[in-house]
Amino acid sequence: MTTERYEINLLGRTETVEYSPQTVGYALFLMRVAMGWILFQGGIVKVLDPEWTAAGFLNNAIPAGNPLTGFWEQLAGSGMIDGLNAWGLTLVGLGLMLGALTRFNAFWGAVMMLFYWLASLEGGIDRLLPLEHGWIFDDHLLYAILLFGLGALGAGRVLGLDSRLEDTPIVQKNPWMKWLLG
Repeated sequence: MTTERYEINLLGRTETVEYSPQTVGYALFLMRVAMGWILFQGGIVKVLDPEWTAAGFLNNAIPAGNPLTGFWEQLAGSGMIDGLNAWGLTLVGLGLMLGALTRFNAFWGAVMMLFYWLASLEGGIDRLLPLEHGWIFDDHLLYAILLFGLGALGAGRVLGLDSRLEDTPIVQKNPWMKWLLG
């Protein structure tokens, strides 16, 4: 297996990293598909349940002391919020699994995860923003970070449809569209 090296300068410090492109490719593919499945599964169960609504969570499961309690209560019962939640998770997950519009999907998936993270806050900065399973970081914030990485690294080009979409005439005539792919 061949390895490559690159230098990166972050915060004024230069580091040299050695890696195997093949291993990185497999890792990107597996992370993209796994994250896509988690989002798709979370969404499709909501889409297929005609009784599902976010109101139950927004009215009853927001932790006491959440700094945005009033905001969440205003969203409860909104058909638009229910649709954005259910269909957003489903379509973002499907797009990630297929490697289609990966940057676009990763961005919106990260936005959804940040909203879920905000809903799980129990207190203010004076309480270290405690969450049920830790301080500051929980699964939603970790998912948002992973989605950022998948978009930044163009994971949809690895065994995904984005590499094919980039070769289509519409993308060739509109290079800005490549920012949605990758």
